Amino acid sequence: MKKKLAALLAALIVFAVPARAGSFAKGADIGWLQQMEASGYKFYNDHGKQEDALQILKDHGINTVRLRTWVNPSDDRTNGHNSKEQTVAMAVRAQGMGMRVMINFHYSDSWADPQQQRKPAAWQGHDFPRLLEDVYSYTYDVMSALKAAGVTPEWVQVGNETPGGMIYPEGSTDNWPQLAQLINKGYDAIKAVSPSSRVVLHLDRGNDSKRFRTWFDNAQANGARFDVIGMSYYPYWLPGKPDYKQSIDALARNMNDMATRYGKEVMVVEVGGEDSRPQNTYDMLVAVQRKVRAVPNRKGLGVIYWEPLGARSWSQYPLSAWGDDGKPTKAMKAFLAE
Repeated sequence: MKKKLAALLAALIVFAVPARAGSFAKGADIGWLQQMEASGYKFYNDHGKQEDALQILKDHGINTVRLRTWVNPSDDRTNGHNSKEQTVAMAVRAQGMGMRVMINFHYSDSWADPQQQRKPAAWQGHDFPRLLEDVYSYTYDVMSALKAAGVTPEWVQVGNETPGGMIYPEGSTDNWPQLAQLINKGYDAIKAVSPSSRVVLHLDRGNDSKRFRTWFDNAQANGARFDVIGMSYYPYWLPGKPDYKQSIDALARNMNDMATRYGKEVMVVEVGGEDSRPQNTYDMLVAVQRKVRAVPNRKGLGVIYWEPLGARSWSQYPLSAWGDDGKPTKAMKAFLAE
């Protein structure tokens, strides 16, 4: 009888604690955090008490961090840092707080996005076969450093916001066969070190179905390998800066279409709203989380806020979720509401 009771209790305990990897990701991109702390910026919790920024995020429901990594970055305060060593240090710190980790390879020395996909300076002049080696060896090196530090990223991005491709000009969408080869070198290096990490390909304007269908149809036709479709969603950056209510249903339709059309999981890996309109940003974040959760067959993995800690007083960035008082705005409470 005692053995049966013990077995029953053990089963109940297992059932009561969901698998960590299967839970909905509520995330924050925190690439500026090290620089902010080094410059003396202080973070305060809702009660006005100075506290570790990651603890404040965790207390607001954040269970995931996203970290960008650059090849040979400068020391510029807002446009540099995020080296391999810094990325590993932040990943270790976040994992120590019980958080899940996403790594975002930009394959550049600084920002890579739809407006710029600059090749790392150290790769300039390399022919295409050498660039393929560069992508593999660099990706493998960073992933190996994470593994040696005891970190297994749950997700890894190959490229950041790549509607026109990456590592220009060789990896432009003007030459999809080459772009697919570059993507696959990143994919292969990630899986060689960390087979369980899910590889993400990421485009901006998550509400734009045509943009996504065109890109991922080409990716599929050219044999690009990936596990997750990542999206950015910033109503603020859309033409005319419309309120999120004008595009949120299009985001939902696109996520549902991507999950069905390609049989992949989807994730909003970047989202943000105006720091000066915290209630609106709160409402938008609640709506986005609901739309991601509603993707059929549980293929909606989560939502990540881009640089919620990046207070405008430090970064001049208008879409953080931090106030001039060093405290989180109401927007951050959206991750507790859903």
